[in-house]
Amino acid sequence: MSEFSHWNEEGRPKMVDISEKDITTRIAIAQSTISISTELYEAIQNGLIKKGDPLNVAQIAGIMGAKKTSDIIPMCHPIALSGTDFTFEYVEAPNGYDLIIRATVKCSGKTGVEMEALTAVSVAGLTFYDMCKAVDKSMVIKETFLVQKKGGKSGDFFHK
Repeated sequence: MSEFSHWNEEGRPKMVDISEKDITTRIAIAQSTISISTELYEAIQNGLIKKGDPLNVAQIAGIMGAKKTSDIIPMCHPIALSGTDFTFEYVEAPNGYDLIIRATVKCSGKTGVEMEALTAVSVAGLTFYDMCKAVDKSMVIKETFLVQKKGGKSGDFFHK
């Protein structure tokens, strides 16, 4: 079992020891897409969502999600994040609109922030759904993926 990084010699789970790794600047960008109806898009544009602005609340929730990643993903190290930011873009789609959510997460540390970025967009998407479900329960949270990562031993990654 020792060939697996997250298993100890007895075959039980462990958190990887990163104490010997160098501190470097690490950046990760993740993206999630939500399909929404034209009716919901227009309600948002006209400020008709009774719970408030879904993008503002989704962004706050996403930042909280990034900060809490190690509490919900068992083998993630707690990371002191340097920053977390979001972009939201509506794109017209065949049956309404797609909302593209992107989170950029940064730190200076010994391990990367890919999971924090992925958690951030996931929590933001779920929160957006919660904010808007009274208008449209047919929303679909679609692909969520790592767009890019920079820094660390494994080098840079760009989704193709």
